[in-house]
Amino acid sequence: MRKTLSRAVLGVTVLGLAALGLPGSAAAVPAPREVERSVTDIVPVPVEAKADPKANFTLTPLTVIRAGQGAGDVAAYLRGLLRTSTGYALPVVQRSAGLPAISLEVGHADPRVGTEGYQLDVAKSGVTLKADTAAGLFEGVQSLRQLLPATIDAKSVQFRASWTVAGGSVLDYPRFGYRGAMLDVARHFFTPSQVKLYIDQIAQYKINTLHLHLADDQGWRIEIKSWPRLATEGGKGAVDGDPGGYYTQAEYKDIVAYAASRHITIVPEIDMPGHTNAAQATYAELNCDGVAVPPRTDTEVGYSSLCISSPTTYKFVEDVIRELAAITPGKYLGIGGDEAHSTTDADYKTFYQKVSPLVAKYGKLITGWHEISKTQPPASAIPQYWDQGGANADVAAAAARGNKILMSPSNHAYLDMKYNAQTPLGQDWAGLVEVKDAYDWDPATLVDGVGESSVAGVEAPLWTETLRTSDNLEYMAFPRLAGIAEIGWSPQASHNWDAYRERLAKQAPRWQAQGIDFYRSPQVDWR
Repeated sequence: MRKTLSRAVLGVTVLGLAALGLPGSAAAVPAPREVERSVTDIVPVPVEAKADPKANFTLTPLTVIRAGQGAGDVAAYLRGLLRTSTGYALPVVQRSAGLPAISLEVGHADPRVGTEGYQLDVAKSGVTLKADTAAGLFEGVQSLRQLLPATIDAKSVQFRASWTVAGGSVLDYPRFGYRGAMLDVARHFFTPSQVKLYIDQIAQYKINTLHLHLADDQGWRIEIKSWPRLATEGGKGAVDGDPGGYYTQAEYKDIVAYAASRHITIVPEIDMPGHTNAAQATYAELNCDGVAVPPRTDTEVGYSSLCISSPTTYKFVEDVIRELAAITPGKYLGIGGDEAHSTTDADYKTFYQKVSPLVAKYGKLITGWHEISKTQPPASAIPQYWDQGGANADVAAAAARGNKILMSPSNHAYLDMKYNAQTPLGQDWAGLVEVKDAYDWDPATLVDGVGESSVAGVEAPLWTETLRTSDNLEYMAFPRLAGIAEIGWSPQASHNWDAYRERLAKQAPRWQAQGIDFYRSPQVDWR
């Protein structure tokens, strides 16, 4: 069984799935119930949080959102979050004139908050959220929404609800600057609307980067105008012969802009010199013998390689980098580098000696899988570690040279790994990854020679060989994504599985209200 059941499946069938914790279970759970809320329950857990139940604040039809200078966009976003379920007008104003208010202020925050932290104070008279940047305000809003009833995320007006914000104060800022999720749109294609939905889902846990895996052996997903058939022909396929697709550059820019409105940076990846069969099947000149290879829809890896000795290869690569750089405001471009088993070690190093300067030529910095470490990339490059921890001489040497390492251990952070042997989706080559496995690891002790100061952050990749729908993505990402987000944001000193699983359980009603099809792990008391 590879596909999850539709939310439209008869209730009795889905209820049976719910009992087993299988896909479709979220749809069968009763309407979200009211649970006790506290500033100490926020996920990711804040640096400092002090609850004060006597200071609860209640939204009413008279409540306004006061936006200080520089806070207007976040205020409009907050209003959009709250209006659908409350039905209140919640006008954004510059002065509250004595009305009950949620006040957003840029500046005058505690100096510890930095560029993404915030201060949140909830009193009977109103809510005050301060940060030194709009990004910090946005992250504070994600905490604020968790202090309201779960039905705040409902998709229609909840007429009988009482909109009480749990009282208290929070001072919060991230452990790591890079907190990412990755979505593989190459093995199976996901539409712009589906990508935007995933952006909204990950944003609520303070993820600030979305890495899009845009090309692989099975499909090419981004329009490159100088090589137009990459998208129109190379984008036709997908795993198991499923329908493909691609993003026009206009659609990609729209996704980038949508992510930016959620303070998420898009990092596009074109995997190379391996994982390139879709391109080589489309343009024969990318093969050393000038003969196009057959399209592939299986999930084998390591067999493809660009022709390292051919000048055409580097014209192709430069054109792709140039066009992607022009439509990507973020500072990083992903250039792959993993599982290039058909490329000799010498050719691999030759390839990156030529390609790495091209990224800099077009004003970007490099990200790539940790294998690029052996090419001694610039110190500004971020190798992404995907193995299972322990010794890796190349990665340790890169850290010693000054490279920051992005941690995505496959046995902890890969969201496509099965939860257990009965999980109908996903893979198990890195092992079975239950919710505790995804939470119980430390990026600063994972790889020998790579300590806290050498870690860029964490990223949770979601590969889609077996995933076809948004329900599939949700079932594999939730609840594990929340734990990886906490690893990236919260202090290591606060890391505690028993406390986390209690806070995590309180997220379930929110996911229900949002329609997220999550896995009800037996390790968590969802009741």
